[in-house]
Amino acid sequence: MDKVLKSCFPKKVLWRLTLTNIIVIATFIILSSWAIYNTACFLVEGMGQINAQKQNEFNTTLFQYLWIFSVSVIIMGSVVHFYITTKLIKPLNRLIESTKIMKQGHYPEPIKVKSDGEIEQLILHFNELVQQLKNNEQYRQKLISDLSHEFRTPLSNLNGYLNALSNGVIEGNPKLYESLQKESKRLTHMVEQFEILKEWDYASIQNFTERQQVDMRLLLEQSVEMFKWLLDQRGIKVDLQTDYGKVTVINGGIPQVISNLIDNAIRYYEGTGPIIIKGEALDEEYLVTVSGPSQRISEFNQEKIFERFYRTDSSRNSETGGTGLGLSISKEIVEHHNGKIGLISNQNYNSFWFTLPLGHIT
Repeated sequence: MDKVLKSCFPKKVLWRLTLTNIIVIATFIILSSWAIYNTACFLVEGMGQINAQKQNEFNTTLFQYLWIFSVSVIIMGSVVHFYITTKLIKPLNRLIESTKIMKQGHYPEPIKVKSDGEIEQLILHFNELVQQLKNNEQYRQKLISDLSHEFRTPLSNLNGYLNALSNGVIEGNPKLYESLQKESKRLTHMVEQFEILKEWDYASIQNFTERQQVDMRLLLEQSVEMFKWLLDQRGIKVDLQTDYGKVTVINGGIPQVISNLIDNAIRYYEGTGPIIIKGEALDEEYLVTVSGPSQRISEFNQEKIFERFYRTDSSRNSETGGTGLGLSISKEIVEHHNGKIGLISNQNYNSFWFTLPLGHIT
């Protein structure tokens, strides 16, 4: 049935267009021929130089020629129209075939177009829609796979230990309870970060969001102050160097970016020397850099490190690997502020940076 509909629909449209064109062309040609015939007959009759027999012969001959001319033009015009319309409707046939493929749950190949008409524009938009759907599907599958992987290990640990405790296989002790609490906190933290990521995904398509101008120097100082106790506990010094610079921020996202980068610098700190935090006001943008000694990040990991759920430790250690969402959230926030974010890795010294436009953003 689908094949019948697929083949009949363009043909129905084609015949309707052709029939409509024939009726319109025939009507105008007949009216024009009738006007020419009557005008010519009237003019010749008005000249008064031919008798009635000659007048009738002239009228009959003119009528025959106009009739032959009209029929010929109608037939030729209809054939040309049919040929042109067939070529115009051909892309619609491919569009219908692609739509049927999508209806069956598959993604069709892009439809090739050669011109820039309205139908071709429709097909181009259709190709873009199919590509967007494919990207969304790939993202959805990857997201489900990542979520499944991330939640499986801590949930298995919690269920295993809780079953063992409830069955009396093992006895509880403060160290075990502390470990279980850490796994529970990690799951909670992961859900919270995922909610933040979802909010910024939603914010990225909104035109009206709360904005305010802030001094980046103040934001950096406040962010460092929040980590003062943890830095003192770890015995890590901080070198803060900031310039004054006003930027427009949305919904308080930039303090979270700064906190994520500082938290990473502390979490992966190895070696000696301070963590250096710089805020530089350049010509048109404000540059923030968080640098510190840590493990070397390979070029492969540098390209992947801002992806969701990606962590540089292949073992996905919960103590050092976090949730793999912090940098991804930072990237979402910075890019939504029309900024850029990146990483410079030099042996055992890594520098995470991001830029924001100075002044207002659109």
